[in-house]
Amino acid sequence: MATGLGLPESEAELAFEGALRPQSLAEFVGQEKVRGQLQLLLQAAAMQNRTPDHILLAGPPGLGKTTLAMIIAHESGRPLRMTSGPAIQHAGDLAAVLSSLVPGEVLFIDEIHRMARSAEEMLYLAMEDFRIDIMVGKGAGATSIPLDLSPFTLVGATTRSGMLPNPLRDRFGFTAHLEFYENHELEQVLVRAAALLELNVERRALAEISGRSRGTPRIANRLLRRVRDYAVVKGSGAGLDAVNAALELYDVDALGLDRLDRAVMQVVLSRFDGGPVGLNTLAVSVGEEAETIESVVEPFLVRIGLLTRTPRGRVATRSAWKHFGLTPETPGAATLFDGDL
Repeated sequence: MATGLGLPESEAELAFEGALRPQSLAEFVGQEKVRGQLQLLLQAAAMQNRTPDHILLAGPPGLGKTTLAMIIAHESGRPLRMTSGPAIQHAGDLAAVLSSLVPGEVLFIDEIHRMARSAEEMLYLAMEDFRIDIMVGKGAGATSIPLDLSPFTLVGATTRSGMLPNPLRDRFGFTAHLEFYENHELEQVLVRAAALLELNVERRALAEISGRSRGTPRIANRLLRRVRDYAVVKGSGAGLDAVNAALELYDVDALGLDRLDRAVMQVVLSRFDGGPVGLNTLAVSVGEEAETIESVVEPFLVRIGLLTRTPRGRVATRSAWKHFGLTPETPGAATLFDGDL
């Protein structure tokens, strides 16, 4: 199906995504300290006529790591090559990418902690000396052929910097730690996005969206697009009532909890009297993988103070009981599942 832009629907959505990304550090909202550090690093490299140091961008998903990589290439006036850790499963995959780089190119590797170990070891030499050794042949007849590389800047992005080996982490000249956004910063993101989407949204409606966005620009933009869809289908303006109705339809409550978040909290509160309850038991109770609960659901619930992690298991806080309108009968009582962590 085509859109009014004359593009297929999927291409139009990609065009919207691209349009919402800022093109420069000046347009980038939030992460003020990181922006200042990157600005200095890039200006120093330009003044010395050299490629910028390798950069590691670390932080939770949706905070702008990919966008910053694009901005680094744009502000440096250099081409950008993009790939991801899961796509590099052999040293040969990395060698093919590195050998085809042009001088000064910016290589962006998303989820760099998921690269194959053999590729990581090849990357050490490439980052330090702009050289790789390629093995030719097998067994006793195998020989190593050195291959010089064009100078390049590696920008790595990771949501789990602790999983990076120390030798790799230490070879980055600068590590930027991205933080969650404040509500007023998300409002600025939404004002810019609404203008690009040609959507007239009340300021208090934007404040409501930002308050439900978990401190994450990607989620804020996603919710704004759902509000746009609701306004288009219902033929209404994008006011506060439309925002509340749209977000209720998509199961996003006042704190930004979604269906899975609420299911986890309801299990802890109602079935286990507030906990403690072990991770595996919790995952089985809501029909999800334990890894999903631990890496996707728990961080936000802990950050906003609804859940705590103890040696005996997960325990709901007073704020959780209050938010869900429940009264604890025996909060913190021990259960049969105390030892299941």
